[in-house]
Amino acid sequence: MYQLLRWTSPALLLLHASAKVISPTQSLLIDLILYNSIWLAAVIAINQSPLMNDPIGIAAICLALTFWGLGSFLNSYSEFFIVPEAIQLLANLSYALFYPCALIALPRVIKRGRRLNPIELLDAAIFGLGISSIASALFVRHVFPGSLSNLQDQFFSLLFPIADFLMLAIAAVSAILYRMQARALLLFLGIAIFSLSDLLFLWLAINESYTFGQVTDDGWLLGIVLISLSFWSQPNRHSHEISIHPVFITSAIFVSPTLLALSALKPGIFPIFILAPTIATLFLAFIRMGIVIRQARNLGEEKVLARTDELTGLPNRRRLIAELETFSHTEGALLLLDLNQFKPVNDQYGHEFGNQVLRQIAKRFSRVLPTGAIIARLGGDEFGVLATGNYEQTLELAYALQATLSYPIAIENHSISVGVSIGYVANDGSKNLLERADAAMYQAKKSGEGVVQAYPL
Repeated sequence: MYQLLRWTSPALLLLHASAKVISPTQSLLIDLILYNSIWLAAVIAINQSPLMNDPIGIAAICLALTFWGLGSFLNSYSEFFIVPEAIQLLANLSYALFYPCALIALPRVIKRGRRLNPIELLDAAIFGLGISSIASALFVRHVFPGSLSNLQDQFFSLLFPIADFLMLAIAAVSAILYRMQARALLLFLGIAIFSLSDLLFLWLAINESYTFGQVTDDGWLLGIVLISLSFWSQPNRHSHEISIHPVFITSAIFVSPTLLALSALKPGIFPIFILAPTIATLFLAFIRMGIVIRQARNLGEEKVLARTDELTGLPNRRRLIAELETFSHTEGALLLLDLNQFKPVNDQYGHEFGNQVLRQIAKRFSRVLPTGAIIARLGGDEFGVLATGNYEQTLELAYALQATLSYPIAIENHSISVGVSIGYVANDGSKNLLERADAAMYQAKKSGEGVVQAYPL
């Protein structure tokens, strides 16, 4: 049953194209009923696709094709029956509504279940609008609106190709990002054929060479059928994705102020329909810049948090180890500090009280550190200090840290006395400073000496 739905629209398209080759004359059965049954079959096939589980993507593309199909039906109907003039405007509006729905659906069709990246979407939109601006200024402006006197006709004759260029650019970017995977490739070909059919129709209509029911009308349907088939292709599952090169994004953004500057220097050189995508490009560029700044700020905060002890606000073990890697050629010393008699404080007063004690101790240690020294909480009641300076200066710092706990800590009317055992190791360029300082610290704790120096290598 599923396969029947999948191939119904291609079969009907083949039947319609064959009928038009055999009998080019207009026919109610062929050009109204059969023609419009093709896009309807494509919508049904997309809705029943077993490989697509994104309801938003399905709803958006089905709505887009339905809007286009409604416009197609109204235009076809008006060729055979007398209708009010407003029907043409309604058909054009229906065609126009195809584009926003299709642009919503495009990113979701490429890969099932993919979480949308706002930067990636904005890059595609900026790139597409930039291409649209160039195409409008260099090509569309000189081909379409000049020969049309009706404002409504001028508007739609520019809106459709600009929207086609935008949609085509986004589809092309998607195909490249996913390395021409089947779903992306089918979608790109469908959009490309649909857009080229649109441009061909506008060209023929403006040059008064278009006749209703000609074989080229099947180009739209071929594009729609390919879009429908893309929903039946397996989505890309590889994790590595290629992003749009910043050069292309920068070039697309550069186009907008350039066109606006030319318009300011020579008013009237570009109509408003061409300036619209340039303004939209700049608007999206500012949004992108805001998102990037916010992401950079969040990333910076995450990096700080990843190397910060949550309880005391000091650097953590990860930060100390990272600093040790660049410390080998610096004159200084590593000190490991382990509190004495802290466990009874936790047992007697509770962990929250113990946390307050640790915060006070961290403040005391920080006050005596010289400029450039780093103190980190390594976990529990253990701290580490990296200090630059000669032997006498760093050893004096070790005794100063010990002295900070020579008097009690007052918290909630309680007087808490704790001591500290310090392992000291002068930096001699070896890779095992941490292990040697740890051994010296345990020796200090065991002997009760307070500060113990590690033996030099």
